[in-house]
Amino acid sequence: MRLEYLTAGESHGPQLTAIIRGVPAGLAVTVEDINRDLARRQQGYGRGARMKIEKDTALIRSGIRKGFTLGSPVTLVVENRDYQVWVDQMAPEPGESTAADSQRMMTRPRPGHADLPGVLKFGRRDARDVLERASARETAARVAVGAVCRRFLAEMGITIFSHVINVGGIDAGASDLTYEEIRRRAETSPLRVARPEAEAPICELIDNAKKNGDTVGGICELIALGVPAGLGSTMNWDEKLDGRLAQGIMSCQAIKGVSIGMGFGVAAVPGSRVHDPIAFGQEPAKAGGHARIPGRGPSGGFYHLSNNAGGIEGGMSNGEPIVVRAAMKPIATLMKPLQSVDLATKEPFEAGRERSDVCAVPAAGVVGEAIMAFILARVFLEKFGGDSMPETRRNYDAYIKYMKDY
Repeated sequence: MRLEYLTAGESHGPQLTAIIRGVPAGLAVTVEDINRDLARRQQGYGRGARMKIEKDTALIRSGIRKGFTLGSPVTLVVENRDYQVWVDQMAPEPGESTAADSQRMMTRPRPGHADLPGVLKFGRRDARDVLERASARETAARVAVGAVCRRFLAEMGITIFSHVINVGGIDAGASDLTYEEIRRRAETSPLRVARPEAEAPICELIDNAKKNGDTVGGICELIALGVPAGLGSTMNWDEKLDGRLAQGIMSCQAIKGVSIGMGFGVAAVPGSRVHDPIAFGQEPAKAGGHARIPGRGPSGGFYHLSNNAGGIEGGMSNGEPIVVRAAMKPIATLMKPLQSVDLATKEPFEAGRERSDVCAVPAAGVVGEAIMAFILARVFLEKFGGDSMPETRRNYDAYIKYMKDY
């Protein structure tokens, strides 16, 4: 059975729901595993007032018994605490519109949001019918899904983490640090940066944006370690691992750019400085003088002297760490709104407002981890299959042995 999931729920509805199917039986999962990532998603300097209201925790409604998956669909629920003041406006039953309903209508679409194309596509007159689902609140459900997938990958020796490398044009890159140093530093930083000296100027930038009613975006880097060679396929366009990762990360709200490895940098230098030389045999401690090579997955005796490809060649993982970058635009809701047009009167007005973040780049990294975890777990199970964890493990162990004997 193919690993897949579905999320449901609105931003101010009673709950978000996620259903995952295709998880092998016998995977150890606890609610704490899920809640840990839900809490990480809510953190970060520049988050809005909603994060003070919601304290996201998951409820497991099916598919897990006594701490282990059953092989049946796993249902996860994240309740919206804010729903208690939106009960009438979000009620599914028909009824007369009230003054409160009118106050919470969104008839002045926000530039950069789903409001205008959504009402035109779905034939609605109130953009709330669109924005409730388009909201990044939906990513809480995806993070819950990703936490289950992360547990599966951990059993196979694969780990995923993220860090922020740029906010509003301020560089916080850490290419000279080891992966372990980056992961550890990012987890203790309110901005998820590995460069402590970058925190003060970035916080100042966010504070100034808040004073001016503005928002800021940035870039986060997602890294997967321990990924074996051979995930994904070069045989069909929709099976290529880099294409699937790009589509998945781009599906995250407010992400406008995705790159893998050197990304757009490959266009500026000759091939001799792009492609990663291949070696075989005893691996040096710092291959090619690069301090960040540790984190390779099984690939027999083959390895690369650099990782400009970001761990993917020809649509397949090559055994090196997978490195993906995602560019997040500034949040579309501004406290000093841009010009818009009222949907009913067609007259020019300032765009509507919703409670919003000033900067959510650190949270986007956590969401990106979840998306990457799902995609890697999916392609892993496509290759190795298995209705149970022991069966999947046997299949994977046989593949590792094959690569060692190649």
